[in-house]
Amino acid sequence: MTTENTAPADQLTHFDGSGQAHMVDVGAKTETHRIAVASGTIRMKPETLAIVMGGTAKKGDVLGIARIAAIMASKRTSDLVPLCHPLALTRVAVDFETDEGSSSVHCRAQVETYGKTGVEMEALTAVQVGLLTVYDMCKAVDRGMVMTDIRVMEKHGGKSGDWSVTS
Repeated sequence: MTTENTAPADQLTHFDGSGQAHMVDVGAKTETHRIAVASGTIRMKPETLAIVMGGTAKKGDVLGIARIAAIMASKRTSDLVPLCHPLALTRVAVDFETDEGSSSVHCRAQVETYGKTGVEMEALTAVQVGLLTVYDMCKAVDRGMVMTDIRVMEKHGGKSGDWSVTS
């Protein structure tokens, strides 16, 4: 039995030789500084964006609350995604940027740990829940908001090394 992920790049690692789902064994992996950055966008009506930017939403500071929700979600990823390892995160930074030209809010999350497995899922979870929180706080005035382009932008550390969307 191997303890490292030695599956070819075109095979899924969360299935054993019999095709049964399992949590990947990372016990023999080396602990390294792991970093992942994910991003995503929520598009909305210009009037909705004006409410977000003006801080006049009835539920409060939309982006401040969404930031806290994103950070909290990153720490609970293994509770939400069945085969994710619970990780001790060392840093979670979430930033929101408003874009009047496209009437949208962009979210970027950077998650870090020192461990045996990466933090891509935690970064993706932070972005998605951050954007879901924006939706929740603004849905009374705009149910047509669309979340889009949620993806990993870069990762660092581990056996596979560095990767980014530009590489």
